[in-house]
Amino acid sequence: MSLVFARAGLNGSDLQALLDVKKGAEALRDVYPGQTLRFTMDENHRLLELRFAKSPVETTLFRKDGESFQMISELKDPEIRHAFRHAVVQSSLFDAGIQAGVSHRTILELANVFGGVIDFALDPRKGDVFSVLYEERYVDGEKVGEGEIIAAEYVNDGHRYSAYRFEDTSGRTGYFSSDGVSMRKAFLRAPLDFTRVTSSFNMRRMHPIARVVRPHRGVDYGAPTGTPVYASGDGLVLESGYGRGNGNFVFVRHEGNIVTRYLHLHKRLVRKGQRVSQGQTIGTVGATGLATGPHLHYEFLVDGTHRNPSSILDRLPRARSLSGKELAAFKAGIAGVDAQLSQFTKAWEVAVASNEDG
Repeated sequence: MSLVFARAGLNGSDLQALLDVKKGAEALRDVYPGQTLRFTMDENHRLLELRFAKSPVETTLFRKDGESFQMISELKDPEIRHAFRHAVVQSSLFDAGIQAGVSHRTILELANVFGGVIDFALDPRKGDVFSVLYEERYVDGEKVGEGEIIAAEYVNDGHRYSAYRFEDTSGRTGYFSSDGVSMRKAFLRAPLDFTRVTSSFNMRRMHPIARVVRPHRGVDYGAPTGTPVYASGDGLVLESGYGRGNGNFVFVRHEGNIVTRYLHLHKRLVRKGQRVSQGQTIGTVGATGLATGPHLHYEFLVDGTHRNPSSILDRLPRARSLSGKELAAFKAGIAGVDAQLSQFTKAWEVAVASNEDG
């Protein structure tokens, strides 16, 4: 900020007066490229007012009041509009989403919504389709960001999955299938942002370094070093350490005598005995230990026996379901959303058919 003030021709005493305001230093601590600072000065080039636009919806105003400044926070309520996107997967969900005009943030959120039923590193097939209805935020007619996903549908290898946003009577918001079953399962299908898979569950796999056949009791997810690794379910950190073969590793114990293992991490971000929640970042992808490149090796054990994480999840207990009045309210609420999704999808199909005929 001292450099910014110097470029504006202001002296250090003006900046110090702003920093002396209660919470003034906190408000001016994080300034990033693209944000706007607007100065109003008197005839002696002394600061009268500083307007700091942190974002299109949030502005902090410092206004001269005698020998000091007052800080005023201004928040604009964005206009919420509904947006719809539909895409056909050719190579990956990410590529299809980007080509359809979906932001990186909303693509990742879409993967999170379906993270309990689809592993977007293993499961997508060419020809899969998805539709997503979500919020866009506008201020003064200009798009300033995206909000929540309202509803989404993904057709994977002929299997249709639907998800609808719903707030229950306790105020918790989540996503549910059309019959009221929570999309949040006990475990995520994949413990990191979806990416390419280098090696799947294989009990007769040639070890790439030792050059001997060793059982590969898990799944390898190839990803750049530093990619966040998530706890696939709620649990307690059983071990967090380093081994010659495993490199940096984290083991998590879950209910039902289930243990998940995360190997070859670049960094470990949890300690032994710590409680973790599903989706919490517990480490980052690396290539420590016996690894030929950066990847996450993920294992899933039930009663001490390695199980294929790609298939065992289908046999675990179902997630909680809505019932009674909540189920009735949910079904009544999604009726209009379903109609909106159907209308948008038909319009998209007509547009595509028209382009092909043209």
